[in-house]
Amino acid sequence: MTVPPPSSRDGLRLALLYAAVFAGIGVAMPFLPLWLAGLGLGPELIGALVALPILVRIVATAPLVGLIDRGVAPRTLMVAGSLGLAATWALMPPAASLSWPLLAGVIVVNAVAGASLVPCLDYQSLAAVRRRPDLDYARIRLGGSLGFLAATLLGGWLLGVVGTGGIPNFLAGLELASACGAALLLRRESATAPARRASGRVRLPAALWLAIAAGAAIQASHAAVYAFGSIHWVGLGLSPAETGIAWGVGVVAEVGFFAVAGRIPFLRDAPFRLLGLGAVAALLRWGGLLAAAGLPTLVLPLQALHALTFGATQLGVMAALSRLAPEGGRGAAQGTYAACAALASASATLASGAAYRAGGGSLAFGLMLPVAGLGLAFTLAAARAARSARQ
Repeated sequence: MTVPPPSSRDGLRLALLYAAVFAGIGVAMPFLPLWLAGLGLGPELIGALVALPILVRIVATAPLVGLIDRGVAPRTLMVAGSLGLAATWALMPPAASLSWPLLAGVIVVNAVAGASLVPCLDYQSLAAVRRRPDLDYARIRLGGSLGFLAATLLGGWLLGVVGTGGIPNFLAGLELASACGAALLLRRESATAPARRASGRVRLPAALWLAIAAGAAIQASHAAVYAFGSIHWVGLGLSPAETGIAWGVGVVAEVGFFAVAGRIPFLRDAPFRLLGLGAVAALLRWGGLLAAAGLPTLVLPLQALHALTFGATQLGVMAALSRLAPEGGRGAAQGTYAACAALASASATLASGAAYRAGGGSLAFGLMLPVAGLGLAFTLAAARAARSARQ
């Protein structure tokens, strides 16, 4: 039996942990609103409860992840966060049976518990890649996409078997598994983590701030398709099955890109090329969806651009954080990006909602074009700032 080299085992451990973390997201994102609707809550209240975690992440993520720079191990934050998620998911049904304000309070605590999970895991993965350059962040991150997809399919099956009432308990079980995974799979990472602590506030370079803004803007330009894509496409004449296939095309394209991106020399450790590729693809994608109003068959091939609009952007931001974040401030940088992305996405979602009510999908997707364009402008500015800093 051939034993994989240590670096391969380290990459596999991190990929498995991504799968565990994103499994919870893959169930909560599509199915929590259905559970809330099953409680008999109105659409306005459901919208407010779904928006609460986004608002909490804007405020809570950066301070929590910044604790890494003060000596708190990412493993500790992840185990505590997963246990907090498990407890709050389990508490939601009894809280909902008492009153919706109590349910809202549990949702807030749930959001605080989960705010640091993905940024902490990204922090650990980037640290591992810096220590062992033969590791490939894109292939590690692939575990998250596969975990999300598998959990979404499993959640859909569970919904058909036990109904919406079983979703919180299912999520609690997933988060307990995630906590065990963090405790077991990150033992080596925590043991080899640098011991340096920040003695004061570390300033992030201008190029990194611009790269963070670029990534947040490009990712935020997905707001219209995330919120109204399915509704718009069915209105164009696509069947529900074809709409599901359209989403599947995006996920498969994302998985494929993560699998091969690290093997393309032009893109490996090239943050501004990746961000630029994501921004240009976003301009093509949202412009194409405008054209799809008269040609619905364009929807499926345009969904394949998700590989670049999401995948290349994610890899570009992570490469920028790895290359530009100063020692002693990497945790703060990771948390800052997560908070900025949440703020930008929340703002874009609200704006796309107003645009959709005023002018339908065409206006909503059209509004995403300048958002993506802003991401491209920030990318070009970040590249210039990085070149100036090296001179």
